Amino acid sequence: MTRHTPEFLRARSSNLSLRSAAMEQSMAQRVEAANNAIDNTVAAKDLDPGAFTKPYLDFMTENPTVFHAVGYFKEKLLKAGYKELSSRDNWSGTIQPGGKYFTTRNGSSIIAWAVGESYKPGNGVAMVAGHIDALTARLKPTSKKPNTHGYVQLGVAQYAGALNETWWDRDLSIGGRVIVRDPSTGKTETKLVKLDWPIARIPTLAPHFGLSMTGRNNRETEMVPIIGLDNSDLSSAGATTPQPLGDQGSFAATQPPKLVKLISKELSISDPSTILNWELELYDSQPAAVGGLDKEFIFAGRIDDKLCSWAAFMALLHAKHEPSQSNIKLVALFDDEEIGSLLRQGARGNFLPITIERTVEALAASSKVPFGPGLIGQTFASSFLVSSDVTHAAHPNFPQTNLSDHSPRLNVGVALCVDASAHMTTDSVSLAILDRIADLAGTVNQRHMIRNDSRSGGTVGPMLSSAMGCKAADVGIPQLSMHSIRATTGSLDPGLGLKFYKGFLDHWDEVDAEWRK
Repeated sequence: MTRHTPEFLRARSSNLSLRSAAMEQSMAQRVEAANNAIDNTVAAKDLDPGAFTKPYLDFMTENPTVFHAVGYFKEKLLKAGYKELSSRDNWSGTIQPGGKYFTTRNGSSIIAWAVGESYKPGNGVAMVAGHIDALTARLKPTSKKPNTHGYVQLGVAQYAGALNETWWDRDLSIGGRVIVRDPSTGKTETKLVKLDWPIARIPTLAPHFGLSMTGRNNRETEMVPIIGLDNSDLSSAGATTPQPLGDQGSFAATQPPKLVKLISKELSISDPSTILNWELELYDSQPAAVGGLDKEFIFAGRIDDKLCSWAAFMALLHAKHEPSQSNIKLVALFDDEEIGSLLRQGARGNFLPITIERTVEALAASSKVPFGPGLIGQTFASSFLVSSDVTHAAHPNFPQTNLSDHSPRLNVGVALCVDASAHMTTDSVSLAILDRIADLAGTVNQRHMIRNDSRSGGTVGPMLSSAMGCKAADVGIPQLSMHSIRATTGSLDPGLGLKFYKGFLDHWDEVDAEWRK
């Protein structure tokens, strides 16, 4: 069991000393070093975690919604030589040893994988799986509301635990995807949009009124965002109703006219009636930033879980590709984890198992090996899943919530998460395997386990590992203020996570072989 004694921290100070070394370099030099590492020849233990701080900050600021995150990953994969596969197509003859591929579902989940050059049907898959959805507030199907005392308001619905107290008085913007039909061709397409300045705000009530603003507020009537002003009623006998844009019965007619105009302008849409629908949401528009005396923190929205997901995907891009590689390296990021993973783009759907099965089927066909349940069973038995989601860092103001031997710290390394009631997949074997991975990767594994009088959360690990029957463990990067609109992690933690995940992808075959001897 890892104990965070002063002696332990001094002995393991190599990660923390990276901060001092990194401070001697300019940020430009460190980012350049991170980019150069994508030549897939740098060992995990040689990566500088500090080089990935700014790229992570940029990702967090520029990709506020799940749709933008998938778009970002697609762009990175295409530049790295990955080929996009449509689930509608036949993959036989397309997937080959040495190839790199990705596929998406609903525009909000993505799986990418690289097949080893020495792959043989039945070999295993080294998998990292997580989620990229975050607590948010989504626009209702009819989001326009009557003006109240000159305020233009917006109808929104909470996703997961959003619209909690941390959403009060925050600078909120709007982003997501818009479904548009081309009037000349009739073709329907999806466009991404984000408004890069604060559009909405949920105002608190002054304490002078004697009403509590925490814990008892009605999320339907007392947490309605304001998005503008319209005092036109003062110049007439009664209140005026803004004229809707678009034909009667059209989608545009159900939305605030000023918002429709703004979205249309952002997307260069001349006729608002061609907007068939949209999935827009509110998000904290304050940029992700480093903080602390030595810039040892990251303050950002949506850290849960665009932290582990970014680190895992970057690890795949940085993973080694050598002729001797005989397995498949894969990263899967899902939508809807925060609401139970029940939809087809969630981890309870068949997205990951069917992607692996279709890949093995295509590879078996090219090798003239019979495909069937036996081959799939052999593949899953030789595979390992790292279920990855943020976990709770030790809290300085609420030490009673922590177990002294199971409370991960920031800027030290990932935490292996254990739950005796099987909310996590980690067991003694998977702990030993991932500790061996950390040795090879030059990283530090911490431990996290909740108190017996606390409630555990869940991850995608149990549902995926039980569906596929593969070995698994739960791993998390620590953070403070989980489920707040704005949270905290360590400035080295994105890079430390990347370093560990890369170590797992690069060394799983080697470690698995040690268990077979």
